[in-house]
Amino acid sequence: MPPATRSSRTGSQTHPGRLLLIMALITAALAAWAFWPGQDNVVRLGLDLRGGTQVILQPKAVQEGASITDDQLAQTVAIIRQRVDGVGVAEAEVTVQGSGDGAAIVVSVPDVSQERLVELVGRTALLDFRPVWTIEGPAPATLDDTAAPAPAPSTDDTATTAQIVQAADNTPEFQAEVAALDCLNPVNQSGGSPDDPELWLGTCDTNGAAKYSLQPAFIQGTNVTDAVAQLPQQGVGGWVVSLTFDSEGARSLAEASQELYSLPDCTPGGASPCNAFAIVLDGVVVSAPRFNEPIIGGQAQIEGDFTAQEAQDLANVLSYGALPVNLEVVEVTSVSPTVGSDQLRAGLIAGAVGAALIVLFLLLYYRVLGIVAVASLVVAGGLAYFSFIALGKTVGFTLTLAGVAGAIVSIGITADSFIIYYERIRDSLREGKSMRQSAEIGWTATRRTILAADFVTLLAAIVLYIVSVGNVRGFAFTLGLITLIDLLVAFLFTYPLTVLVCRSSWMQRTSWLTGLRRTDRSGARKDGEVLDDEPTKAGVES
Repeated sequence: MPPATRSSRTGSQTHPGRLLLIMALITAALAAWAFWPGQDNVVRLGLDLRGGTQVILQPKAVQEGASITDDQLAQTVAIIRQRVDGVGVAEAEVTVQGSGDGAAIVVSVPDVSQERLVELVGRTALLDFRPVWTIEGPAPATLDDTAAPAPAPSTDDTATTAQIVQAADNTPEFQAEVAALDCLNPVNQSGGSPDDPELWLGTCDTNGAAKYSLQPAFIQGTNVTDAVAQLPQQGVGGWVVSLTFDSEGARSLAEASQELYSLPDCTPGGASPCNAFAIVLDGVVVSAPRFNEPIIGGQAQIEGDFTAQEAQDLANVLSYGALPVNLEVVEVTSVSPTVGSDQLRAGLIAGAVGAALIVLFLLLYYRVLGIVAVASLVVAGGLAYFSFIALGKTVGFTLTLAGVAGAIVSIGITADSFIIYYERIRDSLREGKSMRQSAEIGWTATRRTILAADFVTLLAAIVLYIVSVGNVRGFAFTLGLITLIDLLVAFLFTYPLTVLVCRSSWMQRTSWLTGLRRTDRSGARKDGEVLDDEPTKAGVES
Protein backbone atom coordinates (compact mmCIF):
# COMPACT_ATOMS: atom_id res chain seq x y z
CA MET A 1 0.00 0.00 0.00
CA PRO A 2 1.26 3.48 -0.70
CA PRO A 3 2.36 5.46 2.33
CA ALA A 4 -0.18 7.71 3.94
CA THR A 5 -0.10 11.27 2.73
CA ARG A 6 -0.86 14.54 4.42
CA SER A 7 -2.79 17.22 2.68
CA SER A 8 -2.59 20.94 3.20
CA ARG A 9 -4.20 23.92 1.64
CA THR A 10 -0.92 25.46 0.55
CA GLY A 11 -1.66 27.81 -2.30
CA SER A 12 -5.29 26.86 -2.66
CA GLN A 13 -6.40 30.37 -1.74
CA THR A 14 -3.70 32.27 -3.61
CA HIS A 15 -4.88 35.28 -5.65
CA PRO A 16 -1.70 36.72 -7.23
CA GLY A 17 -3.68 39.26 -9.22
CA ARG A 18 -5.02 40.85 -6.04
CA LEU A 19 -1.56 41.10 -4.52
CA LEU A 20 -0.16 42.71 -7.67
CA LEU A 21 -3.07 45.16 -7.69
CA ILE A 22 -2.32 46.15 -4.07
CA MET A 23 1.35 46.64 -5.01
CA ALA A 24 0.35 48.83 -7.97
CA LEU A 25 -1.91 50.97 -5.77
CA ILE A 26 0.81 51.44 -3.15
CA THR A 27 3.33 52.40 -5.82
CA ALA A 28 0.93 54.84 -7.45
CA ALA A 29 0.05 56.45 -4.11
CA LEU A 30 3.71 56.85 -3.17
CA ALA A 31 4.55 58.31 -6.58
CA ALA A 32 1.66 60.79 -6.31
CA TRP A 33 2.87 61.82 -2.85
CA ALA A 34 6.43 62.25 -4.10
CA PHE A 35 5.54 64.24 -7.23
CA TRP A 36 2.56 66.24 -5.97
CA PRO A 37 2.46 69.51 -7.96
CA GLY A 38 3.62 72.73 -6.36
CA GLN A 39 6.32 71.16 -4.17
CA ASP A 40 10.04 70.51 -4.42
CA ASN A 41 9.98 67.06 -6.02
CA VAL A 42 13.64 66.10 -5.77
CA VAL A 43 15.74 64.03 -3.41
CA ARG A 44 17.20 66.27 -0.72
CA LEU A 45 20.96 65.87 -0.48
CA GLY A 46 22.88 66.03 2.78
CA LEU A 47 25.58 68.32 4.04
CA ASP A 48 28.40 66.30 2.47
CA LEU A 49 26.81 66.23 -0.99
CA ARG A 50 25.09 69.59 -1.26
CA GLY A 51 26.43 71.83 1.49
CA GLY A 52 24.25 73.85 3.82
CA THR A 53 24.23 76.48 6.55
CA GLN A 54 26.75 76.81 9.35
CA VAL A 55 26.29 78.93 12.47
CA ILE A 56 28.97 79.58 15.09
CA LEU A 57 27.61 80.26 18.59
CA GLN A 58 29.43 81.77 21.55
CA PRO A 59 28.14 80.44 24.91
CA LYS A 60 27.57 83.02 27.66
CA ALA A 61 26.84 82.18 31.29
CA VAL A 62 23.27 82.90 32.41
CA GLN A 63 24.49 84.49 35.63
CA GLU A 64 26.89 87.35 35.07
CA GLY A 65 30.43 86.55 36.21
CA ALA A 66 29.89 82.77 36.32
CA SER A 67 32.10 80.37 34.35
CA ILE A 68 30.89 77.88 31.76
CA THR A 69 31.57 74.25 32.63
CA ASP A 70 32.17 71.30 30.33
CA ASP A 71 28.95 69.72 31.58
CA GLN A 72 26.99 72.80 30.47
CA LEU A 73 28.61 72.63 27.04
CA ALA A 74 27.80 68.92 26.69
CA GLN A 75 24.18 69.55 27.73
CA THR A 76 23.92 72.47 25.30
CA VAL A 77 25.25 70.35 22.42
CA ALA A 78 22.81 67.53 23.26
CA ILE A 79 19.80 69.90 23.32
CA ILE A 80 20.82 71.61 20.09
CA ARG A 81 21.25 68.24 18.37
CA GLN A 82 17.79 67.17 19.55
CA ARG A 83 16.25 70.40 18.31
CA VAL A 84 17.84 70.09 14.89
CA ASP A 85 17.07 66.39 14.58
CA GLY A 86 13.49 67.22 15.51
CA VAL A 87 13.23 69.10 12.20
CA GLY A 88 13.84 65.78 10.44
CA VAL A 89 16.52 63.29 9.51
CA ALA A 90 18.79 66.14 8.50
CA GLU A 91 22.07 64.65 9.79
CA ALA A 92 23.29 67.86 11.35
CA GLU A 93 26.82 68.24 12.65
CA VAL A 94 27.12 69.84 16.10
CA THR A 95 30.64 70.22 17.49
CA VAL A 96 32.40 72.13 20.26
CA GLN A 97 35.62 73.99 19.61
CA GLY A 98 37.64 74.84 22.70
CA SER A 99 36.44 74.63 26.29
CA GLY A 100 35.19 76.79 29.13
CA ASP A 101 34.48 80.47 28.54
CA GLY A 102 36.43 80.43 25.26
CA ALA A 103 34.45 77.61 23.68
CA ALA A 104 32.44 77.93 20.48
CA ILE A 105 29.65 75.67 19.25
CA VAL A 106 29.53 75.03 15.50
CA VAL A 107 26.24 73.80 13.99
CA SER A 108 26.08 72.73 10.34
CA VAL A 109 22.74 71.71 8.81
CA PRO A 110 21.75 70.99 5.20
CA ASP A 111 18.72 72.47 3.48
CA VAL A 112 17.71 74.88 6.28
CA SER A 113 17.62 78.65 5.83
CA GLN A 114 19.99 80.80 7.87
CA GLU A 115 17.16 82.62 9.67
CA ARG A 116 15.42 79.39 10.67
CA LEU A 117 18.63 77.76 11.87
CA VAL A 118 19.56 80.75 14.06
CA GLU A 119 16.04 80.81 15.52
CA LEU A 120 16.13 77.10 16.18
CA VAL A 121 19.51 76.70 17.85
CA GLY A 122 20.08 80.16 19.32
CA ARG A 123 16.90 80.36 21.37
CA THR A 124 17.48 79.68 25.05
CA ALA A 125 13.86 78.46 25.40
CA LEU A 126 13.40 79.66 28.97
CA LEU A 127 9.64 79.45 29.39
CA ASP A 128 7.42 80.71 32.19
CA PHE A 129 3.79 81.64 32.79
CA ARG A 130 3.01 84.91 34.55
CA PRO A 131 -0.20 86.68 35.68
CA VAL A 132 -0.73 89.91 33.77
CA TRP A 133 -0.77 93.09 35.87
CA THR A 134 -1.24 95.69 33.14
CA ILE A 135 -1.17 95.99 29.34
CA GLU A 136 -0.04 99.26 27.74
CA GLY A 137 0.63 100.58 24.27
CA PRO A 138 3.99 99.73 22.67
CA ALA A 139 5.46 103.24 22.52
CA PRO A 140 7.52 104.78 25.36
CA ALA A 141 5.56 107.06 27.65
CA THR A 142 7.80 109.98 26.70
CA LEU A 143 6.50 109.92 23.11
CA ASP A 144 3.43 111.77 21.85
CA ASP A 145 1.64 108.95 20.11
CA THR A 146 -0.58 111.34 18.13
CA ALA A 147 2.20 113.45 16.68
CA ALA A 148 5.57 111.78 16.78
CA PRO A 149 6.42 109.09 14.23
CA ALA A 150 7.46 105.65 15.42
CA PRO A 151 11.17 105.30 16.05
CA ALA A 152 13.17 103.84 13.19
CA PRO A 153 14.43 100.29 13.64
CA SER A 154 17.73 100.10 15.44
CA THR A 155 20.81 99.80 13.23
CA ASP A 156 23.14 99.01 16.10
CA ASP A 157 24.56 95.55 15.36
CA THR A 158 25.55 95.14 18.99
CA ALA A 159 21.92 95.31 20.19
CA THR A 160 20.90 91.72 19.47
CA THR A 161 18.81 90.86 22.52
CA ALA A 162 15.58 92.33 23.76
CA GLN A 163 15.53 94.89 26.57
CA ILE A 164 13.50 93.80 29.59
CA VAL A 165 12.83 95.33 33.00
CA GLN A 166 12.85 93.32 36.24
CA ALA A 167 12.38 94.19 39.89
CA ALA A 168 11.74 92.42 43.17
CA ASP A 169 8.51 94.39 43.80
CA ASN A 170 5.95 96.37 41.87
CA THR A 171 7.42 99.72 42.79
CA PRO A 172 6.79 103.11 41.12
CA GLU A 173 10.36 102.97 39.81
CA PHE A 174 9.65 99.62 38.17
CA GLN A 175 6.46 100.91 36.54
CA ALA A 176 8.32 104.00 35.28
CA GLU A 177 10.96 101.82 33.61
CA VAL A 178 8.22 99.69 32.01
CA ALA A 179 6.51 102.83 30.73
CA ALA A 180 9.77 103.97 29.11
CA LEU A 181 10.29 100.62 27.35
CA ASP A 182 10.22 100.96 23.56
CA CYS A 183 8.32 98.02 22.09
CA LEU A 184 8.34 99.55 18.62
CA ASN A 185 12.02 98.63 18.37
CA PRO A 186 12.21 95.25 16.56
CA VAL A 187 15.10 94.19 18.79
CA ASN A 188 12.82 94.34 21.84
CA GLN A 189 10.36 92.02 20.08
CA SER A 190 12.92 89.34 19.26
CA GLY A 191 13.65 87.89 22.70
CA GLY A 192 16.97 86.45 23.75
CA SER A 193 17.04 87.91 27.28
CA PRO A 194 15.95 85.13 29.68
CA ASP A 195 14.12 86.49 32.69
CA ASP A 196 14.22 85.58 36.36
CA PRO A 197 10.86 83.87 37.05
CA GLU A 198 10.84 85.00 40.69
CA LEU A 199 10.91 88.74 39.81
CA TRP A 200 8.39 91.11 38.30
CA LEU A 201 8.88 91.58 34.55
CA GLY A 202 8.29 94.41 32.11
CA THR A 203 8.58 93.34 28.48
CA CYS A 204 7.09 93.44 24.96
CA ASP A 205 5.22 90.93 22.87
CA THR A 206 6.66 89.36 19.73
CA ASN A 207 4.74 91.56 17.25
CA GLY A 208 5.29 94.88 19.04
CA ALA A 209 1.57 95.47 19.62
CA ALA A 210 1.76 95.92 23.40
CA LYS A 211 4.00 95.90 26.44
CA TYR A 212 3.25 94.08 29.63
CA SER A 213 3.79 94.45 33.33
CA LEU A 214 3.84 90.89 34.68
CA GLN A 215 3.83 89.33 38.12
CA PRO A 216 6.29 86.58 39.16
CA ALA A 217 5.79 83.26 37.36
CA PHE A 218 3.42 80.60 38.70
CA ILE A 219 4.62 77.91 36.23
CA GLN A 220 8.05 77.42 34.67
CA GLY A 221 9.11 75.58 31.53
CA THR A 222 10.52 72.74 33.60
CA ASN A 223 6.91 71.79 34.40
CA VAL A 224 6.14 71.15 30.70
CA THR A 225 6.16 67.44 29.86
CA ASP A 226 5.09 67.65 26.21
CA ALA A 227 4.64 70.23 23.45
CA VAL A 228 2.80 69.48 20.20
CA ALA A 229 2.02 71.69 17.19
CA GLN A 230 -1.53 71.26 15.94
CA LEU A 231 -4.58 72.98 14.54
CA PRO A 232 -7.36 73.92 16.98
CA GLN A 233 -9.80 71.09 17.66
CA GLN A 234 -12.71 73.25 16.55
CA GLY A 235 -10.94 73.87 13.25
CA VAL A 236 -11.11 77.65 13.67
CA GLY A 237 -7.96 79.76 13.68
CA GLY A 238 -4.32 79.10 12.93
CA TRP A 239 -1.72 76.74 14.31
CA VAL A 240 -1.23 76.50 18.07
CA VAL A 241 1.23 74.74 20.38
CA SER A 242 -0.49 72.53 22.95
CA LEU A 243 1.36 72.09 26.24
CA THR A 244 0.98 69.32 28.80
CA PHE A 245 2.21 69.89 32.36
CA ASP A 246 3.35 67.61 35.12
CA SER A 247 1.34 67.29 38.34
CA GLU A 248 2.95 70.34 39.94
CA GLY A 249 2.37 72.49 36.86
CA ALA A 250 -1.22 71.29 36.50
CA ARG A 251 -1.95 72.17 40.11
CA SER A 252 -0.39 75.63 39.78
CA LEU A 253 -2.33 76.28 36.55
CA ALA A 254 -5.62 75.29 38.19
CA GLU A 255 -4.99 77.53 41.21
CA ALA A 256 -3.95 80.52 39.09
CA SER A 257 -6.89 80.16 36.71
CA GLN A 258 -9.39 79.97 39.60
CA GLU A 259 -7.93 83.15 41.02
CA LEU A 260 -7.65 85.14 37.79
CA TYR A 261 -10.69 84.24 35.70
CA SER A 262 -13.06 86.39 37.79
CA LEU A 263 -10.90 89.54 37.43
CA PRO A 264 -11.74 92.31 34.92
CA ASP A 265 -10.81 91.93 31.25
CA CYS A 266 -7.29 92.83 30.27
CA THR A 267 -7.30 95.88 27.98
CA PRO A 268 -4.64 98.52 27.29
CA GLY A 269 -4.76 100.99 30.14
CA GLY A 270 -7.38 98.92 31.95
CA ALA A 271 -7.65 97.74 35.53
CA SER A 272 -4.92 95.79 37.24
CA PRO A 273 -4.58 92.97 37.88
CA CYS A 274 -6.66 91.42 35.06
CA ASN A 275 -7.84 88.02 33.89
CA ALA A 276 -4.97 86.98 31.62
CA PHE A 277 -1.69 85.17 31.94
CA ALA A 278 1.34 85.75 29.73
CA ILE A 279 3.37 82.94 28.20
CA VAL A 280 6.91 84.33 28.23
CA LEU A 281 9.64 82.74 26.11
CA ASP A 282 13.18 84.08 26.39
CA GLY A 283 11.99 87.33 27.92
CA VAL A 284 9.19 88.28 25.49
CA VAL A 285 5.46 87.55 25.53
CA VAL A 286 4.52 84.93 22.92
CA SER A 287 0.84 84.79 23.86
CA ALA A 288 -1.42 86.27 26.53
CA PRO A 289 -4.68 84.28 26.65
CA ARG A 290 -7.49 85.28 28.95
CA PHE A 291 -9.06 83.03 31.55
CA ASN A 292 -12.74 82.55 30.73
CA GLU A 293 -12.99 79.66 33.16
CA PRO A 294 -10.65 77.70 35.43
CA ILE A 295 -8.34 75.33 33.56
CA ILE A 296 -8.46 71.88 35.11
CA GLY A 297 -6.46 69.04 33.59
CA GLY A 298 -2.97 70.40 33.15
CA GLN A 299 -3.09 71.54 29.52
CA ALA A 300 -2.80 74.92 27.82
CA GLN A 301 -2.25 76.32 24.35
CA ILE A 302 0.10 78.95 22.96
CA GLU A 303 -1.58 81.03 20.25
CA GLY A 304 0.36 83.49 18.16
CA ASP A 305 -0.74 83.46 14.50
CA PHE A 306 1.84 80.75 13.83
CA THR A 307 2.50 79.10 10.51
CA ALA A 308 2.77 75.31 10.55
CA GLN A 309 6.57 75.53 10.48
CA GLU A 310 6.75 78.14 13.25
CA ALA A 311 4.43 76.12 15.49
CA GLN A 312 6.43 72.95 14.87
CA ASP A 313 9.73 74.68 15.59
CA LEU A 314 8.40 76.19 18.82
CA ALA A 315 7.03 72.83 19.98
CA ASN A 316 10.34 71.23 19.07
CA VAL A 317 12.32 73.78 21.08
CA LEU A 318 10.06 73.48 24.13
CA SER A 319 10.08 69.67 24.05
CA TYR A 320 13.78 69.42 24.85
CA GLY A 321 14.03 72.06 27.56
CA ALA A 322 15.95 75.28 28.02
CA LEU A 323 19.63 75.68 27.26
CA PRO A 324 21.85 75.98 30.35
CA VAL A 325 23.70 78.91 28.77
CA ASN A 326 22.89 81.91 26.61
CA LEU A 327 24.13 81.69 23.03
CA GLU A 328 25.39 84.62 21.01
CA VAL A 329 25.50 84.22 17.24
CA VAL A 330 29.03 84.98 16.08
CA GLU A 331 28.84 84.02 12.40
CA VAL A 332 26.37 82.52 9.95
CA THR A 333 27.72 81.24 6.64
CA SER A 334 26.90 78.90 3.80
CA VAL A 335 29.22 75.90 3.60
CA SER A 336 30.32 73.94 0.54
CA PRO A 337 29.84 70.17 0.14
CA THR A 338 32.43 68.20 2.10
CA VAL A 339 32.41 65.45 -0.52
CA GLY A 340 33.34 66.31 -4.08
CA SER A 341 31.27 65.40 -7.11
CA ASP A 342 33.97 62.90 -8.12
CA GLN A 343 33.50 60.94 -4.90
CA LEU A 344 29.73 60.96 -5.31
CA ARG A 345 30.09 59.78 -8.89
CA ALA A 346 32.43 57.01 -7.76
CA GLY A 347 29.89 55.87 -5.17
CA LEU A 348 27.09 55.81 -7.72
CA ILE A 349 29.27 53.91 -10.20
CA ALA A 350 30.11 51.36 -7.49
CA GLY A 351 26.41 50.88 -6.82
CA ALA A 352 25.64 50.56 -10.54
CA VAL A 353 28.42 47.97 -11.02
CA GLY A 354 27.21 45.95 -8.03
CA ALA A 355 23.63 46.04 -9.28
CA ALA A 356 24.73 45.05 -12.79
CA LEU A 357 26.65 42.04 -11.47
CA ILE A 358 23.64 40.91 -9.44
CA VAL A 359 21.37 41.28 -12.48
CA LEU A 360 23.82 39.32 -14.64
CA PHE A 361 23.98 36.51 -12.08
CA LEU A 362 20.21 36.31 -11.75
CA LEU A 363 19.68 36.19 -15.53
CA LEU A 364 22.36 33.58 -16.15
CA TYR A 365 21.45 31.34 -13.25
CA TYR A 366 17.66 31.62 -13.11
CA ARG A 367 16.93 32.79 -16.68
CA VAL A 368 13.15 33.41 -16.90
CA LEU A 369 12.75 33.68 -13.14
CA GLY A 370 15.80 35.92 -13.21
CA ILE A 371 13.72 38.37 -15.25
CA VAL A 372 11.12 38.33 -12.45
CA ALA A 373 13.89 39.03 -9.93
CA VAL A 374 15.26 41.92 -12.02
CA ALA A 375 11.76 43.38 -12.31
CA SER A 376 11.48 43.14 -8.52
CA LEU A 377 14.76 45.05 -8.13
CA VAL A 378 13.45 47.76 -10.46
CA VAL A 379 10.22 48.06 -8.45
CA ALA A 380 12.20 48.19 -5.19
CA GLY A 381 14.44 50.91 -6.64
CA GLY A 382 11.41 52.94 -7.72
CA LEU A 383 9.80 52.65 -4.29
CA ALA A 384 13.07 53.72 -2.66
CA TYR A 385 13.32 56.76 -4.94
CA PHE A 386 9.73 57.81 -4.28
CA SER A 387 10.28 57.29 -0.53
CA PHE A 388 13.40 59.48 -0.51
CA ILE A 389 11.43 62.35 -2.09
CA ALA A 390 8.33 61.92 0.09
CA LEU A 391 10.31 61.62 3.34
CA GLY A 392 12.35 64.67 2.40
CA LYS A 393 9.13 66.67 2.32
CA THR A 394 7.66 65.31 5.55
CA VAL A 395 10.48 64.45 7.99
CA GLY A 396 13.40 66.30 6.41
CA PHE A 397 15.20 63.16 5.18
CA THR A 398 18.45 63.99 3.40
CA LEU A 399 20.56 61.55 1.40
CA THR A 400 24.25 61.54 2.26
CA LEU A 401 27.13 59.43 0.95
CA ALA A 402 26.64 57.14 3.96
CA GLY A 403 22.99 56.79 2.97
CA VAL A 404 24.05 55.88 -0.56
CA ALA A 405 26.25 53.18 0.97
CA GLY A 406 23.27 51.88 2.94
CA ALA A 407 21.22 51.68 -0.26
CA ILE A 408 24.00 49.78 -2.03
CA VAL A 409 24.30 47.26 0.81
CA SER A 410 20.56 46.71 0.73
CA ILE A 411 20.70 45.61 -2.92
CA GLY A 412 22.32 42.37 -1.79
CA ILE A 413 19.74 41.94 0.97
CA THR A 414 16.92 42.27 -1.57
CA ALA A 415 18.59 39.78 -3.97
CA ASP A 416 18.93 37.26 -1.12
CA SER A 417 15.14 37.06 -0.86
CA PHE A 418 14.83 36.02 -4.50
CA ILE A 419 17.59 33.43 -4.28
CA ILE A 420 16.14 31.79 -1.17
CA TYR A 421 12.70 31.56 -2.78
CA TYR A 422 13.92 30.12 -6.09
CA GLU A 423 16.12 27.53 -4.41
CA ARG A 424 13.13 26.37 -2.39
CA ILE A 425 11.22 25.96 -5.64
CA ARG A 426 14.06 23.80 -6.97
CA ASP A 427 14.00 21.67 -3.83
CA SER A 428 10.29 21.07 -4.26
CA LEU A 429 10.74 20.10 -7.92
CA ARG A 430 13.38 17.55 -6.94
CA GLU A 431 10.83 15.99 -4.60
CA GLY A 432 8.52 15.38 -7.55
CA LYS A 433 6.13 18.29 -7.20
CA SER A 434 4.73 20.15 -10.17
CA MET A 435 5.92 23.62 -11.10
CA ARG A 436 2.67 25.16 -9.90
CA GLN A 437 2.83 23.32 -6.61
CA SER A 438 6.52 24.11 -6.16
CA ALA A 439 5.90 27.85 -6.48
CA GLU A 440 3.42 27.70 -3.60
CA ILE A 441 5.30 25.21 -1.42
CA GLY A 442 8.56 27.09 -1.98
CA TRP A 443 6.98 30.34 -0.80
CA THR A 444 5.48 28.71 2.28
CA ALA A 445 8.94 27.43 3.21
CA THR A 446 10.65 30.73 2.35
CA ARG A 447 8.56 33.52 3.82
CA ARG A 448 9.53 32.83 7.44
CA THR A 449 13.20 32.88 6.47
CA ILE A 450 12.75 36.20 4.66
CA LEU A 451 10.86 37.66 7.62
CA ALA A 452 13.49 36.49 10.10
CA ALA A 453 16.43 37.77 8.03
CA ASP A 454 14.85 41.15 7.36
CA PHE A 455 13.76 41.49 11.00
CA VAL A 456 17.37 41.02 12.15
CA THR A 457 18.57 43.61 9.64
CA LEU A 458 15.80 46.03 10.61
CA LEU A 459 16.54 45.59 14.31
CA ALA A 460 20.23 46.30 13.72
CA ALA A 461 19.33 49.42 11.73
CA ILE A 462 17.01 50.69 14.49
CA VAL A 463 19.62 50.16 17.22
CA LEU A 464 22.32 51.80 15.10
CA TYR A 465 20.05 54.76 14.40
CA ILE A 466 19.25 55.25 18.10
CA VAL A 467 22.80 55.06 19.44
CA SER A 468 24.58 56.94 16.64
CA VAL A 469 24.72 60.52 15.39
CA GLY A 470 25.53 62.26 12.13
CA ASN A 471 26.12 60.32 8.92
CA VAL A 472 25.93 56.95 10.66
CA ARG A 473 22.25 57.64 11.38
CA GLY A 474 21.75 58.25 7.65
CA PHE A 475 23.26 54.87 6.86
CA ALA A 476 21.04 53.16 9.44
CA PHE A 477 17.89 54.98 8.33
CA THR A 478 18.43 54.12 4.66
CA LEU A 479 19.25 50.50 5.46
CA GLY A 480 16.09 50.13 7.54
CA LEU A 481 13.94 51.85 4.91
CA ILE A 482 15.18 49.59 2.07
CA THR A 483 14.67 46.53 4.30
CA LEU A 484 11.00 47.46 4.74
CA ILE A 485 10.72 47.98 0.98
CA ASP A 486 12.28 44.53 0.45
CA LEU A 487 9.53 42.94 2.54
CA LEU A 488 6.85 44.83 0.64
CA VAL A 489 8.23 43.82 -2.77
CA ALA A 490 8.83 40.19 -1.80
CA PHE A 491 5.28 39.63 -0.50
CA LEU A 492 3.30 41.80 -2.93
CA PHE A 493 5.30 41.56 -6.18
CA THR A 494 7.94 38.82 -6.38
CA TYR A 495 5.78 36.06 -4.93
CA PRO A 496 2.56 36.67 -6.92
CA LEU A 497 4.43 37.33 -10.17
CA THR A 498 6.44 34.11 -9.74
CA VAL A 499 3.22 32.17 -9.12
CA LEU A 500 1.68 33.55 -12.32
CA VAL A 501 4.78 32.68 -14.34
CA CYS A 502 4.99 29.17 -12.89
CA ARG A 503 1.36 28.49 -13.79
CA SER A 504 2.10 28.86 -17.50
CA SER A 505 2.31 25.63 -19.52
CA TRP A 506 5.70 26.63 -20.94
CA MET A 507 7.27 26.99 -17.49
CA GLN A 508 5.90 23.61 -16.46
CA ARG A 509 8.09 21.95 -19.10
CA THR A 510 11.13 22.96 -16.95
CA SER A 511 13.50 23.39 -19.88
CA TRP A 512 16.89 24.94 -19.32
CA LEU A 513 15.49 28.37 -20.25
CA THR A 514 13.26 28.35 -17.19
CA GLY A 515 16.25 28.09 -14.88
CA LEU A 516 14.51 25.21 -13.08
CA ARG A 517 15.02 21.52 -13.78
CA ARG A 518 13.20 18.62 -12.30
CA THR A 519 15.07 15.54 -11.06
CA ASP A 520 13.57 12.36 -9.62
CA ARG A 521 14.61 11.09 -6.23
CA SER A 522 17.53 9.13 -7.78
CA GLY A 523 18.87 12.33 -9.30
CA ALA A 524 18.08 11.61 -12.98
CA ARG A 525 17.08 14.75 -14.83
CA LYS A 526 13.90 14.84 -16.88
CA ASP A 527 14.28 17.93 -19.05
CA GLY A 528 11.33 18.86 -21.22
CA GLU A 529 8.88 16.73 -19.27
CA VAL A 530 5.49 18.27 -18.76
CA LEU A 531 4.61 18.07 -15.10
CA ASP A 532 1.09 17.34 -13.97
CA ASP A 533 -0.46 19.94 -11.78
CA GLU A 534 -2.99 17.53 -10.33
CA PRO A 535 -4.98 20.23 -8.53
CA THR A 536 -7.39 19.00 -5.92
CA LYS A 537 -9.88 20.67 -3.65
CA ALA A 538 -7.91 19.44 -0.69
CA GLY A 539 -4.83 21.31 -1.83
CA VAL A 540 -1.26 20.19 -2.52
CA GLU A 541 -0.04 16.83 -1.36
CA SER A 542 3.21 16.77 0.55
